[in-house]
Amino acid sequence: MTPDDINRRTFLQGAAAGAAALTVGDQVAAAMTAQDQAAVLAQIPRQHGQTLKMLQDWIALPSIAAENKGYPEGAEYMARLAREAGFQRVDVIPTKGKPGVFATLDVGAPTTLAIYFMYDVKQYDPAEWSSPPLEARLVDKPGLGKVVMGRGATNTKGPQMAVLSALHAFKATGTKLPVNLVLVCEGEEEIGSPNFREIVFKPEVEAALRKAVGIIIPLGSQAPDGSVEVNLGAKGIVELELVSTGERWGRGPRLDIHSSLAAKVDSPAWRLVQALNTLVKADGHTPAVEGFFDKVKPLTPVQKRILDASIPKKNEANTKRALGVQRWINDEPWPAALLRLVSQPTINIEGLVGGYTGPGGKTILPHRAVAKIDMRLVPDMTALGTLELLKAHLAKHGFGDIEVNMSGGYDPTETDPESKLVKAMVATYRKLGVDPVLWPRLAGSWPGVTFTGAPLKLPAGQFGLGHGGGAHAPDEYYVIESSNPKVAGWDGVVKSYVEFLYSLA
Repeated sequence: MTPDDINRRTFLQGAAAGAAALTVGDQVAAAMTAQDQAAVLAQIPRQHGQTLKMLQDWIALPSIAAENKGYPEGAEYMARLAREAGFQRVDVIPTKGKPGVFATLDVGAPTTLAIYFMYDVKQYDPAEWSSPPLEARLVDKPGLGKVVMGRGATNTKGPQMAVLSALHAFKATGTKLPVNLVLVCEGEEEIGSPNFREIVFKPEVEAALRKAVGIIIPLGSQAPDGSVEVNLGAKGIVELELVSTGERWGRGPRLDIHSSLAAKVDSPAWRLVQALNTLVKADGHTPAVEGFFDKVKPLTPVQKRILDASIPKKNEANTKRALGVQRWINDEPWPAALLRLVSQPTINIEGLVGGYTGPGGKTILPHRAVAKIDMRLVPDMTALGTLELLKAHLAKHGFGDIEVNMSGGYDPTETDPESKLVKAMVATYRKLGVDPVLWPRLAGSWPGVTFTGAPLKLPAGQFGLGHGGGAHAPDEYYVIESSNPKVAGWDGVVKSYVEFLYSLA
């Protein structure tokens, strides 16, 4: 069966067969549950246009923490969406930064699921887009079908709205959810979640989360070939700026000066370049910060077995095509590149800014240069510990004047593959005709350690059918009407969340 096709007859027959050994009362309850689920699934295509419009309206209202744009409207809008989806308690929670949203939907079920949302999105330059980034137009994308194109479409308003749409289907049919829900939402994920713990560890929020069997991030998890990964963790991250100035250095100019003076005046921009060059080895990618690898935890035997089973299922040609690359670091073979992706920490230059960058030339010697850096972390590295290593490295190499400003970050996460949460994910995907690939660690990052670490220690992971692309880039998209039989469209994505709630229950 394809992800969009739910065979209700087979489902009901299976439920009846499984109930044969139960008491009459249990058989009646099982039949009623099957009927409820079928009613909710049947409602999803009926509300297609309404819920798609809800997604488009949400994309039209961006919240961008880095630009202080869309606040407090973003949090208030998120709270409204939660109320309309059926959450009974909805609170906007202030922090030292942008507000969060906390909501609960208690149906008296024995099982509780937590869900993580972010209502903020990345910056955008409309000039770089082929379709206006806030209009959320439906456009044709070859090989995929009709997609909604807009900032936040896949990261992550599309998947999040699919969850809310599933709840609208329960609400429209008057069907009680099979699990209780706890929603925790922030507005600063795209700047490293600097104030997220203020939300999670507010007493009433922490108390609600302690009842959960785990927490999910809604995500369009399908590759264009229909494959799905179930990630058992994620890398941590440190986001920071390195700033070189003539004033702090005590050399070079305090203001931009004419470039002819480079014959006798030091350059803060070149100093930054020289400092950056010490951070990696001559190969251009291996971190050279002293102690950087000291706390790296080797892959466990279980993780190695998962990789051995999963790497052969990965398509190298498709991955290269999607990334627009021709070869991997050191011309490594595909398995080695995947092993590196899972197990290695990194130091990356996100951007370099200094002096004049407009059209034509402007012959100046800049007084200031900035590098945007991210460092991806694996267990048992910590964000603050790694930051201190970087500072110590710069000082040791004579660059103690380089200003180091951490904007956000958090530690890596790990989740047990035997947890109820992971087993429910795998069972749901298989029921929908997708054989998922277990994967030791997502190479990207999210503030999941707030949940997986002490004191909550919850299993956590990403879930959802569907496909999107262009996160953080121009022409971000999310598939709505799929022309690819292996990839779920909008209704199939919404159905996957309904199925997951029943699997978890």
